[in-house]
Order: sequence, then structure tokens, then C-alpha cells
Amino acid sequence: MQSKGDLIQQAFDAGNFRQTGHELIDLLADFLQAATSGAMEQTIPWTKPEAQYRLWEEDYLQEQGTSPLTLFTKVLEHSIRVQHPRYMGHQISPAAPLAALASLVDGFLNNGMGVFEMGVAGTAIERKVIKIVAEKMGFSPTADGVMTSGGSLANLTALLAARSVKAPSPVWQEGQQEKLALLVSEEAHYCVDRAVRIMGWGEGGIIKVPADERYRMRTELLPEYYERARQEGRAVIAVVGSACATSTGSFDNLEAIGDFCRAHKLWFHVDGAHGGALAFSPAHRYLLKGLDQADSVAMDFHKMLLTPAVATALVYRDGSHAFRTFSQHAQYLWNRETDEEWHNLAKRTFECTKLMMGLKAYALLRTYGPELWEQYLGKVMALGQQFAALVSETEGFELAVEPQCNIVCFRYRPEGLPGEELNAFNEAIREAMVEDGRFYIVKTNLKGDTFLRVTLSNPFTSPGDIVEMLGAIRKIGKRL
Repeated sequence: MQSKGDLIQQAFDAGNFRQTGHELIDLLADFLQAATSGAMEQTIPWTKPEAQYRLWEEDYLQEQGTSPLTLFTKVLEHSIRVQHPRYMGHQISPAAPLAALASLVDGFLNNGMGVFEMGVAGTAIERKVIKIVAEKMGFSPTADGVMTSGGSLANLTALLAARSVKAPSPVWQEGQQEKLALLVSEEAHYCVDRAVRIMGWGEGGIIKVPADERYRMRTELLPEYYERARQEGRAVIAVVGSACATSTGSFDNLEAIGDFCRAHKLWFHVDGAHGGALAFSPAHRYLLKGLDQADSVAMDFHKMLLTPAVATALVYRDGSHAFRTFSQHAQYLWNRETDEEWHNLAKRTFECTKLMMGLKAYALLRTYGPELWEQYLGKVMALGQQFAALVSETEGFELAVEPQCNIVCFRYRPEGLPGEELNAFNEAIREAMVEDGRFYIVKTNLKGDTFLRVTLSNPFTSPGDIVEMLGAIRKIGKRL
């Protein structure tokens, strides 16, 4: 048995790292080729949770001391393949290999970026990425922001800034004195509701505005809901627009929301976790009309920009507002809490030990330019339209709504099936498809009805894959 000292030397041995690294890259490259070509039979190698846990219990007991490559191989065998053309599930794009390598550099350096001296390169790179995003969104050079670990955290951070700027009394110093609230579409992502409750506003703090038949906020109702909240003693300080709604991919009218917020001096936040990326697509930027009026915008790189999860840009139209979220003394990090130092990121984010997430996006921008994202967005947006057309043309299938992006909701409705059985029928189809593993799709609930749902985030998906998937649904449906 090796001594503890020997194990430390072995763990940090440059030669071992080089050999294992080369072997791992070969393994991943073979996986990538097999996945993107569709040569792999399964998109999701489904196993039940308890069976999967037992597998790793046995692995820990039996495989200690064996080659790391056996571990990595087993992880690949038991993980969903987002690189597969038949992956049409949740909102996450396949990571461009270069961006994945940037993640390796980040993990190897392990720089916590809360203060500049711990993340010299990463902090400056992150700011450059934010400035590029802000410009694409139509903001002036005074815009600024940070990157956070996911859209939920970005939305919460933005709403804390809104509270700091718009609340009648200084909440951070004195505690909450008023009953605060915000307005948001009933189709908004649940993380907005969660953020309101985290901030202590309670259930009444989130006022949900009805959506229209295309699942977009009915902006003409904003004055009515705003006035009703005021009469109930609530101080509305913000409106959140969805670009786009998670379930359907529908875009709220950001221009109308912006006009309303300006008229009533409210904070305008846009949850653009998915659709905000279209700022990089001249052909589709019209869906974001009015985005430049927002006070803050959240946008995920990992949903639509080929970047490993999680990496989210939080952009403020007025860059100084980024410092309004937090204001506290940390004598071991900085001397003056009120100094607006862009290079000390912990002044503007929850995270102190912070990943170098900007490097993943910057590696793609520096190597390929924004044109890579433009081409990718064009491809997957076109797939959304192709999918919808094929659903409409295929007997027995129907759309929930004409899609605005690469998210499409549909269901199988064979002739003669009673309406009351339709929800359970489509839920059973989705479950059977996951267990089969050849295709991966998800589901959603729209106004009480179950619909199958796809996000076409893989640029290697073809119309042929879509036709084959619809055929697989019909086959399962007939069997059920």
C-alpha cells in the first residue's frame, strides 16, 4: 500500500495527468463522433433511479484503484447524449468542444473570482463578454453586469437590484417596511415566483397577469393589475417580461412592457434565459424588440449558445445598478464597500468563489466570432419551423400554438380517442419514449392539458429525425 505522501505525489503527477488527459480526449472525441452522426442507438440510456444508485454503489466498492478511463467510460455509457440528433428535450445546447476545453482550464486553475487578485484573467475576460452581450442587446457603453451560475440566480440578483433602486425605503439597511410586489406573466418561469418568496414578499408579492391564446402576457391588462395592487396596499416596483416563456417559447411584448414601466417609473427586467441569445441573430432579433428599454436582462449561454452549463449573463442598462444589489463590509476582501470596483465581482454577485464561466463563452467568440452563434441560431430556429410544419402535415398530431422559436408543443390525438383520456395518453407516450431511449422529448401542461414538448437545440437534428420521431410516437400510441 502506498503512503499518504505517495498518493499526493501521484495525484499531482504531470506525467499521469498528460497520459490520462490524452486518453480522455480520445474517448470524448470518439463519443462525439458517434453521437453527432447518430451512430449511437440510444439518446437516453434509461435506468430506474434505484438501479442506477446500486450501480455506483458497486462501482465504489469494486473499482477503487482502477484506471480513471473506466470511470469516464461508464459515465458516458449512463448519461444522456445532448449531442445526439434525436435529443430534443430540455433547453440545453450541446457544448462546442472548444468551450468544454475552456471548462477544463477553469477546473484546473480553480481560481475563485470573488476578488480581482484571485481571478485576474477571468475577471477581465468576463467583463469583455458582458460588454459584447450588452452591445448586441442594444445597450450603450455604460451598460455593465456580471455572469452568474444560471438564470434563476441571475433573475433573483436582478430583482434584488430592483428592490434596492425602487423600494420606497432602504431594505438592505432597514429591512422591508412595505408590501412590495412585481407584475409578471402567468406563463413566466417558476424561478421568478421563487425569487419573490425568497425576498420575503410572500404569495401576494407576485401578481400574475393573464396570457393570451399564444401564451404571451396580455400587456393591455397591466394598468388594471397595477392599480388593483395599489388599492390592496402593495408597492409594485417592477415588471418582468419573458423572452421567452419556458413552456411554449412565446415572447412577451417587451416594447409595450417597457413603455408601461417608463410611464409608472417601474424597474423593467427581462428573463431572456432562452430567447435573449437571439440578440446574436440579426434575422430573429425582431422578437426582442424593446429589449434595450430593460433595466436588466438575464441570458443563458448554455441554452442557446453552445456553452457548457452553467453560464448566465446578467446585464444592467445602467452599469452602476449592478452595485446596488449588495452593500456590505468584508474587511478581508476590500477596504471600502461603497467603491464601485468592477474588478471585485463579489460586490455584485452572491458568489464569492466564482467559476471562470466567461472563459467558456470568450473562447468561442475569440476563435469563431459571433458568426458561430448566428449560424447556430439560424439552424435551430429553422428546425422549430420545420418541426411545426411536419406536425401540422402529419395525421393525428396537433400543435398547441405556432412556435416563435425552437420550442414546440404538440400532442398525438388519434381519431376516436375520448378527450378526457388525452392527457394520460400523451403522458404514457412520453414515459414509453424515455424508457425506449431512442428519442428524448419532454412534456408540459398548458391550461390543464398535457402536451409533448421539444426544444430543437441540436444543430445535427434533421427533418428526417423529426419524421422518424413522429412515427415512433404513433407506433407507441397504437400499442397503448
